[in-house]
Amino acid sequence: MAKVDTSSSRPYHIVIFGASGFTGQFVVEEVARTVSEGPNGTLKWAVAGRSRQKLDKVLEQAFSAMLLGKPELRTAVEVIVADVGEPDSLAAMCKQAVIVLDCVGPYRFWGEPVVKACVENGAHCIDICGEPQFLESMQLNYDSQAADKGVYIVGACGFDSIPADMGVLYTRDQFKGTLTALESFLTVSTGPEGGSINDGTWKSAIYGFADSGKLRSLRKKFGHKPLPVVGSKIKRRSALFYSNEVQQYAVPFMGADPSVVKRSQRFLLEEHQETPVQYGAYAGVGGVANIVKMLFAGMMFWFLVKFSFGQDLLIKYPEFFSFGLFSKDGPTRKQMEGSSFKFAFYGEGYTEGQDPSQGRPNAKIRTLVQGPEAGYVATPIAMVQAAITILNEPTALPKKGGVYTPGATFAKTKLVERLNKHGIQFSHCLKPTLLQEDQKFLL
Repeated sequence: MAKVDTSSSRPYHIVIFGASGFTGQFVVEEVARTVSEGPNGTLKWAVAGRSRQKLDKVLEQAFSAMLLGKPELRTAVEVIVADVGEPDSLAAMCKQAVIVLDCVGPYRFWGEPVVKACVENGAHCIDICGEPQFLESMQLNYDSQAADKGVYIVGACGFDSIPADMGVLYTRDQFKGTLTALESFLTVSTGPEGGSINDGTWKSAIYGFADSGKLRSLRKKFGHKPLPVVGSKIKRRSALFYSNEVQQYAVPFMGADPSVVKRSQRFLLEEHQETPVQYGAYAGVGGVANIVKMLFAGMMFWFLVKFSFGQDLLIKYPEFFSFGLFSKDGPTRKQMEGSSFKFAFYGEGYTEGQDPSQGRPNAKIRTLVQGPEAGYVATPIAMVQAAITILNEPTALPKKGGVYTPGATFAKTKLVERLNKHGIQFSHCLKPTLLQEDQKFLL
């Protein structure tokens, strides 16, 4: 049984690595808001990165609106100087932490040294990576070492992929019977100020698509057999279609969610003999005008990403090639305040007492996961609550350490309840309903 050490043997429950980065600064703010949720009502934490000056500035900004005349709160947070290029500094950082929150991406370049240092020095690690190649290579290369050390390495604990992965498990738990197939439809709303995403995510996408061939060869090394299909086989949608579910055009979701969910379902099948849920992920893209922009941007992206000079151009001019969706500055505070996301899940399965091996599914369900701006409000909430869950619910975690997905790690915990309290809402808007024999389901 892996053990989460929340005692005084390590000075900090949480160390935020990369705290002065664009996403890291918002993780700092979120941790500052949750200090009363640590073990025994207290959270001991520190920030880490290359520049003490930048880290001090981030702490000052984070606490400026929260101190309310209590400067002792700021002075209680320590600064640790650590560099991903200096293994000794990473080792020293990890020895002081129960959990390291790694906010330094793209993870394909900077993630492995942190994972390695955490495993070797007995610290758990949580990241917000949305890069399947990194996530799965860490599982291949460090799972057994992490198990030996009793360390949990949990990837994709941000918007990629907690809403999707935990949303699948939430829908399964709400379904009275055996859920066999599920589709999700993501829509994002912005206010009058519009929206934007920091170009770090853009860079990760560029390198990921450019290196997609290596991901296919990596997956062959696992030697996995296909997951068994229970019930009707889910039908894959076309590359562009009109979705009646969200009343707009939609495309397959290009992020890490499908691969993360699949890994979770495999774990739950192998470790708990739970019926795997087939999953399809889609994203709404709006009307015809948005489709024209998307097709034009997509064609340029697919052409340029194949060549090194093209990758350089994409990286240098993110706003131009993404029609303003990505920028080097990222969103403003006003843009973040006016933005939100919604996942609508549509599932089907068999009611209690029905044999999933006999006949078609006879019931359906619809659930929602919705919350604030995805990248820099919801992501810090998800990341920090994942850490709080590890600290407070060690007996509900997998029985041994390893490299896990959010669904595998938190399936038996109260993470969904914690997220609900912090603004990421899980709800079922339709109770499981029976399908008539002649009624065609949405899948």
